[in-house]
Amino acid sequence: MTTMSGPCLNQILSVALVAAVSVVPAPARAQDAAVAPCLLCSAVPTDLINARPATPLRLQVETRLDFDKIVFEGTGSALIALSPDGVARLSGAATAAGARIMPGSVLIRGEPGRAVRVDLPQVVTLFGEGSGSIRIDSLTTDLPSFPRIGADGTLLFRFGGNLRLTGDSDGAFRGTIDIVVDYL
Repeated sequence: MTTMSGPCLNQILSVALVAAVSVVPAPARAQDAAVAPCLLCSAVPTDLINARPATPLRLQVETRLDFDKIVFEGTGSALIALSPDGVARLSGAATAAGARIMPGSVLIRGEPGRAVRVDLPQVVTLFGEGSGSIRIDSLTTDLPSFPRIGADGTLLFRFGGNLRLTGDSDGAFRGTIDIVVDYL
């Protein structure tokens, strides 16, 4: 489990989201505690039911989610939508001032062939040097519907999200993203 303000005309807003990932064991799920036998299915050997992965999950941040520098052009609001494939769309009162807007990427290491579940938060709050904050929501990944660790024991995925700014946002903002990965 891993757990990532005043009106200013033409003020540069520097946003760099640090996708600091820490690994903590996932809580046990109810279905792990007791597996009810299926009366309609063929018998499954007990050793397979109770089998735990031989390889623990490990996460490594390959690239931090980084919105780089944004010029906020007055009052109102702006949306910077960054897709997992690196395409950034800006709308509202903002213009990109840097060329380093990048999606985040995480490498999962684990047992080859095992299915995993990856959960990202709904909203991430970024805090400025002062008392201001902004948020990223709608985090998305390039993972397939049912992600699986590859034959080489790795699974790399990228993620992006929507950065929302209002008329009172300026400064450099940072935050962390909690990413939960668990074997299925």
